[in-house]
Order: sequence, then structure tokens, then C-alpha cells
Amino acid sequence: MVFKGVATALITPFTNDNKVDIKSLKRLLEFQLEGGVDAVVVLGTTGEPATMSQSEKAQVIECALKTVDGKIPVIAGAGSNSTSAAKDACRFAEGLGADALLVVTPYYNKCTQDGLICHYTEVAGATDLPIICYNVPGRTGVNMLPATFSRIADIDNVCAIKEASGNMEQIGECLRLSEGKAEVYSGDDSLTVPVMAMGGQGVISVASNAYPKYVADMTKAFFAGDLSKAGAMQKNMLPFVRALFSEVNPIPIKRTVSELGLCENVLRLPLTPSKCSAVATLTE
Repeated sequence: MVFKGVATALITPFTNDNKVDIKSLKRLLEFQLEGGVDAVVVLGTTGEPATMSQSEKAQVIECALKTVDGKIPVIAGAGSNSTSAAKDACRFAEGLGADALLVVTPYYNKCTQDGLICHYTEVAGATDLPIICYNVPGRTGVNMLPATFSRIADIDNVCAIKEASGNMEQIGECLRLSEGKAEVYSGDDSLTVPVMAMGGQGVISVASNAYPKYVADMTKAFFAGDLSKAGAMQKNMLPFVRALFSEVNPIPIKRTVSELGLCENVLRLPLTPSKCSAVATLTE
């Protein structure tokens, strides 16, 4: 298991002249450590890697590794809709010292379930690092079915899946079929406690960019057996999560984090700053 609890799907801060803001990135990482998160994910969807160069991605991974200094795992996003490119991305992140990899299903191509199995078999063979698969059909156009993940989970270094289908029946079936072979993490902040109640091991969270301690405390309460507290915290954060996804991620969370003074509200095109009248906030 790479982590148990909460891993923050970290935003990538940019300067006003559109460079990676290493100073703010360090500040964000220190904020996550202070909040008690169990891991960080860099260069996931929330980190806008599709707009970044290879050298910029290296800066982010290296900064994360240096800042957390082994206190928690650093998981690097390393997916692509090209199997060959995904293999290269995995080797690249492994070479820089990442602790694990988050590998999204191929997007746009819309491969078959057999294609998914072949893709992950090839990708996993290119690295010795633990791989967390990422199923987010709303973005990729392909849904990894539970039976498919169960077969992929037989690959030695495939250790988990971030399940962001939003379908609780599917997530439950994924947990049932992969039990004893791989872990399941919620990929939706609104479903963290329900997924853990069925056997999930935590969440890869967008919300924890702004409120790391809150999300960490919620997962800790659950695993400590205080289901009432965890459930109440989950219900309390639902309006905040809804606001975070009122526009495409990471537009709202970057604005929220900027309002906390942690970075500038700068996104890379084609993403544009939030047009919402109010900033998303959580009453802790």
C-alpha cells in the first residue's frame, strides 16, 4: 500500500509570467505536511501537466521530493493516451526518485477493455515502482470496468486504483473483485467516507489542497472507528466540494488556494480563471 488516508492531488502554482512557481510550490507542500496528509500526488490532472514541458515536470517532482524529504510518499502522474509515451513518463519519474506512479487510463483514443489490460501490462513492465491506476471516464471517454481492473491488479506492481467514476455500485464491485490484490481509493471528495465504508483505503483529494488538516482528520476519524464524526465531516464538506467542481477542476481550487495566500491564481490556457462570484470555502 502506497498510503492509507489522504493524498493531495496537488495544484501546480505558476508565476504571473507563466513559469512554475517553485517558491509557492514549496509553501504548498509544507502546508500539506503541516496538515498531516499521508501522501502527495504531483502532475495529476489537478496539476495541469498537459500544459507543461518535460523540464518543468522535472522541477515539480524534484521540488516535491526535496521538500517532503521522505516524510510522506511522492506519487507522480505519468499517464498518456500513448502507451509508449506512458512508459517513457514512468521511467522519467522513476529516474527522478518518485515513490509511486499515478497512471490514468488512455484518453481520447477510447480503447477497449482488452486495450486497457494491454496498456497497463506494458506500462507496468517499464517500471519497478508501484502503480495506482486512475479511472476517470468523465475526462477520458473510457470506463475501466471492475472485472478489467481485477485482471490488471494481477500485475505485480499494480497496487491500487483511484476510482473516479462516481458510480458507487461500480466502486463496490471494484472493491469486491480486487480484494486481496489491490487497494481502492476514492477519486471523488464527496464519496470519501462511503468508499472507505466499503473497504477503500482513503482518497486522492482535490479539497485537501485548501484544507489538508480537515480531510486528513476525516480519514483518521474513520480509521479510528469514529464513524459518526467521519460521516458528519463528510456531510459538512459537501457544499464546498460542489463549489470546487462548479467549474472544471482545477479552476475553482486554484482560486481558493490563491485566496488563502499560498499562490497566484494563474492557470495555463486553455484553462481560464474562475468566473464564479464567490470563492469556495469550508467551515471547519
